[in-house]
This record gives sequence, structure tokens and C-alpha cells, in this order.
Amino acid sequence: MVKLDTIISLAKRRGFVFQSSEIYGGLNGFWDYGPLGVELLNNIKQSWWKEMTYRDNIVGVDASIIMHPKTWVASGHVAQFSDPMIDNKTSKARYRADNLIEEFIQKLKNKNKTELAAEIEEKLEHAQVNEDYYNIILNYGITCPVSGSTDWTEVRNFNLMFKTFVGPVEDESGTVFLRPESAQGIFVNFKNVMDSSRMKPPFGIAQIGKAFRNEINTKNFLFRTREFEQMEMQFFIKPGAEKEWFEYWKEQRWNWYLSMGMKESSLKWKVHEKLAHYANYAVDIEFEFPFGFGEIEGIHSRTDFDLTSHTNHSGKKMEYVDTVNQDRYIPYVVETSGGVSRSFMAFLCNAYDEEKILENGKEDTRVVMRFNPKLAPITLAVFPLVNKDGMPEYAHQIYKDMQKFFRVQYDTSGAIGRRYRRQDEVGTPFCVTVDGQSLEDHTVTIRNRDSMLQDRISVSKIREYIQEKMY
Repeated sequence: MVKLDTIISLAKRRGFVFQSSEIYGGLNGFWDYGPLGVELLNNIKQSWWKEMTYRDNIVGVDASIIMHPKTWVASGHVAQFSDPMIDNKTSKARYRADNLIEEFIQKLKNKNKTELAAEIEEKLEHAQVNEDYYNIILNYGITCPVSGSTDWTEVRNFNLMFKTFVGPVEDESGTVFLRPESAQGIFVNFKNVMDSSRMKPPFGIAQIGKAFRNEINTKNFLFRTREFEQMEMQFFIKPGAEKEWFEYWKEQRWNWYLSMGMKESSLKWKVHEKLAHYANYAVDIEFEFPFGFGEIEGIHSRTDFDLTSHTNHSGKKMEYVDTVNQDRYIPYVVETSGGVSRSFMAFLCNAYDEEKILENGKEDTRVVMRFNPKLAPITLAVFPLVNKDGMPEYAHQIYKDMQKFFRVQYDTSGAIGRRYRRQDEVGTPFCVTVDGQSLEDHTVTIRNRDSMLQDRISVSKIREYIQEKMY
């Protein structure tokens, strides 16, 4: 298993991810995507968008980040969107109480104290109120990771929504929130989309967009951040059909990760025993990160909670009327909700590989990012074997021609082996090299990243070769 520090180091060194505002010391929980990172990020989103919306019965929206504040009253976020927070009086450090307990349980498991870990895990599963978390922390002597102290405050609620103001005066009348999830933008537009697109259940509405949560503790690189992006689809169905569609979308979403190169051994299902107030079925797809398994996508049957609640708070009917048989109902919803940044991190970890190779008679270690070619930030690299005899000009023309179809990089710096290594480390699946023969017969060598084998092909066949390998 690759170490998290290794992934973070590669991400910065190769231009995938940078700490936000790094020159000023950074801002905790915020990250910037570099030149390669934004390409990988966009490829993930484009693949998801095609998978979800290139269908007969799913369309897309792009809703505003700031919505009417009553939206969050109706959704329950104003009253209930909070985490249990606890402070250590000695270190002044602040923690999510449930996360603190979960990390303690993991430490016990690592020490093979499985019975005690299971005992605490069961109590955590049944914790309902802040006092339950507090009693677990005190009774089992859970210490502060910073100070080692058990001098804790009581557990209290901490609302996760970022608050701001609309208009020139900062008072309660102008209070709005940065959206903590993108789903509500879909629900409030349910009727608009259904009527304008002439859709009828079963149909879905998809969206990719930013969300913001003022997390108590951010951790594990991109896994828990305060600004993130979601890929969500809400599928509207007739009440009673939710189990069938829930199972359908479970299979669809699992298979998408596999089709994008995710190792099945690194994925698992987590079934929710304790359901959210709006759900009647819920599962997560979890990926094995360097720190353990963590959620990358949730599939939830949300019943009619959201549309009913918005009907009650807005006074506008969120229902479907079948004009043929006059059947009238508020649709149930099956949701698929994945994190873009978490998927990004999972694909980084999944792709990372080190292998021993022989080069010039010596054993060496090759670092290679085995991205699915559809996701790779750079599809093709083009090199002249040497920087003379017309090879750079010929290679550069190939580079310009292929730019019309793929993300291509041109590199003339260093020995050809070193250039291959640079491309391996960022996951480029194909490298074309122009040599002396190329100028004579218009053929080039094309190298496959994973096998390191080379084929000799006509320059006119480069695009066709790559497309066959990718699709």
C-alpha cells in the first residue's frame, strides 16, 4: 500500500495539487489543482457526465451556489446540519467527537485489541446525542492526539454551513449560506426541468458543482476539505419502485469505477445501519486509501422527503401528474452522490505503482501512474530522439497535429530514457519517438506505458492507434 506522504509529494512535484495560498502559509482544508491536476479532474468529470447523462432519461442542470435561505430550512440543514464538536482544554485543539472515537478504535485494532474495539464500535453505532459521545470519550480514557490529555470540554453541536450576506448591509435579513451540498439545487428545479424537458418518471437530473462545509477538522489530504466538488444525480421514480432502482444504480455506479481502472480489491460496500432521517436505503462505495477505507460515493433512497419538504415550505406543488390516467404523486428519489476530489484522490492512489526494472544492466525502480487512458492528464508525449538532423521539426509537427485530438506534451530535454520516466510518473499512456528512420519512411515508434513495449507505425496511423487502445 502506497503511503499518503508519497502521494502528496508526487502531487505537488508533478503539478497535480498544491496547497491553496501556499506562499502565505496555506489555508487549512483548501487545495488548488495544478496543470496536470486540472486535466485529471476534468477527465473524471467528463467521464462521469457522459456515463450519467448520455441516456434517454437523464438531463443536467447547473444550479447557483448561493440559494434562497429558506432552501436550507426546508432541507433540514439549518436545524440539523451539525457535527458533534469537542475541545481539549490543554492543547486547545478541536475535534469531531465521532472521528476522535473512530481513530481510537482503529488504534485498538492495530494493536489487536479487537474485543475492546468492537465494544466501543457498538456504542458509537448507537450514539444518539452529544452526551453519548462524551461518555464514550471519558469512560474509555480517549486522549488528545496533540497533548495526550483527557481534559475535555463537553460535546456540543457545530453547524457546518458557511454563512455570508447578500446586499450592502450585514444583518440577519441578508443572511445566506454557501451551499453545503448540490442536491437541493436539483430538487428546487424539479418542476422546471420536468416541464421544460417534457420528462416523466422515471427520470434523473444530474449536476456537477462546488459545495462548502466548515469542517471542524480537515484531514487526509483531499479526503476531507472545506471546499469540494460533487457529482450528483437525483433519479425521480414512482413510490414503491425505489428498491428496484436502488439496486440498479448500485450496480451502475460500482461498474463505472471498475471501467475507469479502479481495482475491485480496493473497493467495498458499506451498508448504512443507522439511516439519515430522509432515507429508507443507503450504501456507500468505499475505497482503500493509505489511511484505510473511506467513502467515495453514496447511493441513497431518499423517499419523498425533499420534494415534500420543499412543497410545504414554498407552497409550490412538487408533484407529477399523469394526464392519461390522472395518477398524481410526489416522486420518490434515488440519489447517487460522489465526491470529485475524493474520486481524484482515489484514482491517484489506485494508479500509483513502483516496479523493479533493468536499465543498462542495472536494477532500478520505475514509478508509474497507471491511469486509465481516458483519465490520464496527458494522452500522448512526442519526442525527437536527438535535437538535430531535422528530427525536432518533424516531431514538433506531429505534436501540433495530435493536439487537435488529444492532450499532448512535447519534450526535448534529456536522454530518451529520462523522458520516458517523466511521462511514466504522470501516467502518460503513449509516447511517440521520432528518429532518423522517421524522416525516410514516415514511421515512428510508439511506446506503451504499462508494458514498455514499442510498435513501429506510420505517422498517419498514430491517432487511429491511440483511439483503438483507449476505446
